[in-house]
Order: sequence, then structure tokens, then C-alpha cells
Amino acid sequence: QVQLAESGGGLVQAGGSLRLSCAASGSISSISIIHWYRQAPGKQRELVAAVTLAGITTYSDSVKGRFAISRGNAKNTAYLQMNSLKPEDTAVYYCRLIGPGSDSWGQGTQVTVSS
Repeated sequence: QVQLAESGGGLVQAGGSLRLSCAASGSISSISIIHWYRQAPGKQRELVAAVTLAGITTYSDSVKGRFAISRGNAKNTAYLQMNSLKPEDTAVYYCRLIGPGSDSWGQGTQVTVSS
């Protein structure tokens, strides 16, 4: 069973930056994809970005060019660098890891962007 823990959320002014981290523990397949999702109050959870172990990335249109997802040197870590933050980026951000036979979520970290 894979467990995920996010960190790095907080309060930032519009235009600022934050870096979120996701640490996974447990048995992690080399064939796995780490995702970042977010959920704003009253809205559905949405995919923000994803990265494979090989470093192939994908982004939602709303964050493309502002956010960057990456994996650490160890296959059990991932990061989300968020730049030029906007108030509409305010949400709880979740890390998700999908591998063969597994699908795990973290508890989430709050990101609040003030105008």
C-alpha cells in the first residue's frame, strides 16, 4: 500500500510562487504516474498536472506556462512549482500516484492566493 504526503502549501499574494512536494512511501512501481489535482470550494476536483517516471509531463490549460511538475531523483518524490499564482488557483492540492494495481491519494495541502 502506497502512502502519500503533501507539503508546501500556504498563503501567498497574487503573482507569488509556491512549491508543493509529494512524498510517497511503500512499494512503488517503476511504471507509475504521479498527478497533482486540486479542488476549490464548491467545485469538482480537477487534474492540474501529471508526470511519468520518464519525465513526460502534461498540464491543464489553466496552469500551462505557470506551473511545472517534476519528479525527484528518488522515484518516490514529486514537486509542483507554481509561479504567477492567481486567486483562482486557491484550492486544496492533492497528490495522486497510479501504478499497476494501485491508486493512492494524499490528504491534501491548502493553497490560498490573496488578491
